[in-house]
Formats: sequence, structure tokens, C-alpha cells
Amino acid sequence: MPCEFTKRDIQKIARTLNVAPKRLQDCIRFEIGMQKAQRILALEIYPDLKIGTKKGHLISVYTRTSHLQLHFCTGYIVSNLLGEVTFVSESNGTISGLTIEREGGCSLYANVDRSILSGNFTTLGPEIMLSSVALSLTEQVLPPPERSTKKKRQRSKKAQ
Repeated sequence: MPCEFTKRDIQKIARTLNVAPKRLQDCIRFEIGMQKAQRILALEIYPDLKIGTKKGHLISVYTRTSHLQLHFCTGYIVSNLLGEVTFVSESNGTISGLTIEREGGCSLYANVDRSILSGNFTTLGPEIMLSSVALSLTEQVLPPPERSTKKKRQRSKKAQ
């Protein structure tokens, strides 16, 4: 788990979303949105939660019409300019991201192939481009991709 969601992290997220966090028994909750526009959501961060047989960070979002979860969050990135926070999780070469907007919007991008995040976006179809652009900033919070098994074996042989 690269990120820890320290007090400083929670303050950074709160500043970006322009809302005060509420510390509940097992999570940190942010109530976000614009009442007038009826765009309201609740963001909950569950640090170090037991998920199955492992421990990890769980990010939950509740809206009037949906409930979204991101399991095993490995990092987040804030954009004060856009007024949003993107939480990310990586598994087997794919990235999932949950973006929360200061005005109460929310977007989920699931199982996006990591290789398209740093490529030429203009070669992608418009239905793919949005997720690639949205998640491309997450490369700065994710560890570099693991090398192939063949390269690992070559490194292991050199070490012996």
C-alpha cells in the first residue's frame, strides 16, 4: 500500500474538494456537492480495512442513484485547478480510477490498460481517449510497471 492517508493527506483532499472531513468510527467522510444543482455525493475513505484476506484502502462514493467502490486504493492525485481528486488502484497491468469533483460529480474508469496512459491520445478512439486522458496524471503516483518475467530471470542470473 504505497499511500497511507495521513492527516496531511486528508487535509490536502479536503482543501481540493473545499469541504471539511468528518471522522467517523472507521472512515473519513466528505459530503460534497451543490445543493442548488442537486449534485450531492458522499465520499468515504476507509484506510487499512480488511478486504477478504488482505488489508487495503477502500474508497466508497454514495450518490442519490448509485454506490461506487474502489478496492485496494494504491494512490491518489489532486488537481486544485480542476477541483478534483482521483483515487487509483492498479492490478495486473490495468488501472482503475475514481474521480471526485468539488461540485459533486463523479467518474469511474475501470480496468484501463496502463499502456495507453502514456501513448499518443490522438490515435485512440474518442470513447477510449477520455479514460486515458483522465488517468494519465496518475502515472506520477503509481510505481513503474514491473518488468517481464524473462527480464526478471536475466537480472536474477546476473546477481548470482
